[in-house]
Order: sequence, then structure tokens, then C-alpha cells
Amino acid sequence: QVQLVESGGGKVQPGGSLRLSCVFSGFTLDYYSLGWFRQAPGREREGVACISNRDGNGYYRDSVKGRFTLFRDDAKNTVYLQMDNLKPEDTAVYYCATEYDGSACLFLRPDGMHHWGKGTLVTVSS
Repeated sequence: QVQLVESGGGKVQPGGSLRLSCVFSGFTLDYYSLGWFRQAPGREREGVACISNRDGNGYYRDSVKGRFTLFRDDAKNTVYLQMDNLKPEDTAVYYCATEYDGSACLFLRPDGMHHWGKGTLVTVSS
């Protein structure tokens, strides 16, 4: 059974940093992609970053490139999203999600992901 549990959210000032964690079970990253998505109040869910099972590379939306970094710890079945230089527009509930095919990850498409965690809230405000 696939399970995903996010943690690490909180409130931070603009320019600050947070590290989100997604602990997963029921699959391995050899066969599944895993990504981070976010949803701000009144807005649609959008892709943030994803590790593809097709090539092992990380894919990022343009607005977070150079600020957010994905990395993984296979021994702990955990994928992290390191977020630096946070901006108020990064405020959202952040979810991790997984898919088997890999195509949704490449294009950061939420509608192609199959399993979701419950999310963790990130608030960037002074």
C-alpha cells in the first residue's frame, strides 16, 4: 500500500529557509516518480519539483529554480525539498505525490499523479 507523509512546514520570514520531508512506503523510486506540489488559497494545485523514475533527474518549475532543491535518502525512504530564499508567493499547502508512469512528473502535472499525502502548510510572511 502506497503511503506518503509530509512534514517540515511552518511560518518563515521572506528570505528564510525550510526543509520539507516526504516519508514514503509501498514503493521504491526505482519504479515510481515522486514530486512536490502546492496549492495556495483560491488557486489551482501546481507542480513545484519532481524526481523522475525515467532518468533520476529533478525537474523544477521556473519560479523555484535556483531556490528549491530536491534530494533523497533511500535508506530512510525520504525525499526532501530544501527551500531557500522563500518569498510570500511560495505560501501554500505543499503535498508530495507519486506516479508509476513518469510522464506527469516530467511536466509537473498534478492531474497525472496517483497517490497523495495530506500536505504541510508553508507560510512566508513578515
